[in-house]
Amino acid sequence: MSILFKGRAKGASSSKVSVLQAFVMFFVSHVRQALSSLGELWRQPLASLMTIGVLGLSITLPSTLYIMVKNTEKITAGWEQASEISLFLTPNISANRSQQLVTRLNTWQEIESVVYIPADDALKEFQHLSGLGDAIAYLEKNPLPDVVLVTPTDKNASPSAARALLDKLRQQREVDIGKLDIEWLERLYAVIAIASDLVMLIGVLLFIAVVLIIGNTIRLNILNKYDEIVVMKLVGATDAFIHRPFLYTGFWYGLLGGLMAWFAVIIILWWMDSSITTFAAMYQKEFNITGLTGSALLTMLGLSVLLGLLGSLISVQRHVRQIEPQ
Repeated sequence: MSILFKGRAKGASSSKVSVLQAFVMFFVSHVRQALSSLGELWRQPLASLMTIGVLGLSITLPSTLYIMVKNTEKITAGWEQASEISLFLTPNISANRSQQLVTRLNTWQEIESVVYIPADDALKEFQHLSGLGDAIAYLEKNPLPDVVLVTPTDKNASPSAARALLDKLRQQREVDIGKLDIEWLERLYAVIAIASDLVMLIGVLLFIAVVLIIGNTIRLNILNKYDEIVVMKLVGATDAFIHRPFLYTGFWYGLLGGLMAWFAVIIILWWMDSSITTFAAMYQKEFNITGLTGSALLTMLGLSVLLGLLGSLISVQRHVRQIEPQ
């Protein structure tokens, strides 16, 4: 019984070793073919750099546009929170009625703050800012109305909510004209939405071009190794073994192209940073461009590698199968 048990244990041990050896050999084979495909790129530096450059620049353009759109969204993120409604009160309204309106508006849940500007104070401010000086004194009467400035709460500061609040304020009997300058904001958001769609469209077109370029490059590599592929098929090499070097070539193209795109984006943002800083200083604002974050960088590299693998896979599946020993 003990001898039988030992025999079984020995068989199980040899089985484990064989599985482990198979796994190690599979890993070693992949590493060898990956390094071999990288060596082929190194032995043809000019052709490899041209392909990597096309791939990198194709990814640089949509990546840079994406960053600029995101930075624009960051700049405008807080603008809608500053929405202010101007209420011009009816002519010759008494100060008592104006104060009643201000008191009533302060109780509304949609309103954050209310500021009352009497007509006389508005005229003095206009006289100071306009530089007309004593010319204002020759007016027979104050042409400016009383004004109430209403700031909505954050919840009601969006263009649609602020417009609904404006319609409600216009119904007050003390209000003659209500004004909310958000049309420009809505147009800006529409432009940003168009820019986002345009970035996506350009990105898709360039990505398709990358797949086609890599696919054509791999096709040329397959044709150059036509005789080698025929010999491998004659000696019984599997399709996976034959396909693997070309797939790794596509992987290296994608990875190196993604790294080139990353460096290109950094250089472009560095080049534009001083101009944008100068422009922001003209408006007494401080703004720094937000570049590629860690997750965005990994996404860009992953997408680049995926495009390389996709282009090589399409070419391998189509052209290697057509090569058969005669």
